[in-house]
Amino acid sequence: MSTGIPPATDLRLVVGFDGSPPSTRALDAAVNLLQGRTGRIEVVYVAHMPSMAALSPGAVSELENDFDDVEAELRTMAGAQLGDRVDGWGFERRQGLIAEELLAAAKDFGAAHPDATVVVVVGSSSLVAHRVVGSVAVSLARHSPVPLIVVP
Repeated sequence: MSTGIPPATDLRLVVGFDGSPPSTRALDAAVNLLQGRTGRIEVVYVAHMPSMAALSPGAVSELENDFDDVEAELRTMAGAQLGDRVDGWGFERRQGLIAEELLAAAKDFGAAHPDATVVVVVGSSSLVAHRVVGSVAVSLARHSPVPLIVVP
């Protein structure tokens, strides 16, 4: 009987990233988790449009231009933070509710790489209001079908 080490699985770390300190910590944690493993970090920025803005076509257009600028800035920030620390990473922008879009990204990456282990990594908010009304991390903890790591 062999008790050898099981083969390493491909690890896909979906990191919610908006440039905030919690998301920066989550990205650092993902780098640490990937060290010595085969896999990739998928940085996901979710552009969330407030419902009131959806009422005005002009506001929607302006917000979409702002989202383009934010996306470029966040892609640069993530690149600078990841630098040469990881071999493989990607950046994706999604539109919608943050928790739902992070889960959709995890599902998409899982479907594209069925042999991989997909994990969502997010930072926890230190805002008191988020402890009362909930946060992305709380919503993910309640609904995530894949492993979730919440970085303090």
